[in-house]
Amino acid sequence: MTQNNRILPVQLKPIGVVAAREQEGQFSLQILPEYRPALAQLDQFSHVLVLWWANHHDNAASRATLTARLPYAEGVEAGVFACRSEYRPNPIAVTVCPIIAVDQATGQVTLAYIDAFDGSPVLDLKPYLPVCDRLREVQVADWMRDWPAWYEEAEAYFSAHATDFGD
Repeated sequence: MTQNNRILPVQLKPIGVVAAREQEGQFSLQILPEYRPALAQLDQFSHVLVLWWANHHDNAASRATLTARLPYAEGVEAGVFACRSEYRPNPIAVTVCPIIAVDQATGQVTLAYIDAFDGSPVLDLKPYLPVCDRLREVQVADWMRDWPAWYEEAEAYFSAHATDFGD
């Protein structure tokens, strides 16, 4: 990453794309043929961490935005490293997604949901591992204290609490 105290450029190659048809409730990832062998055994997991490129915000203005008004915390503006805003120097996003099915032959990973736009490039997949991805004791910002502690409770919480995510 560094050479003679210079940070070298990073190159990313998408491994696939998001297929999000929110109106129909259909969400999947289409993995490129050359990466399909990497899907072997992913079907053994219930959830996957999807790292995706927020391509709708891959522009100079979005990349220069270092603070964001939080749609879920009225009156709060936070640095982009303190929130999940798609406005950031490198528009890398991550979503934990429930896996419905994995078809290695076709490269399709069917998901219950993903908060990415249709056509967003997929950068990487990692299985959700409780031993690595879950902590018993955490600290969150004051403006998130009433959020549910568990992913499974989030849908009910956000259905009951008006939130303008700017969709």
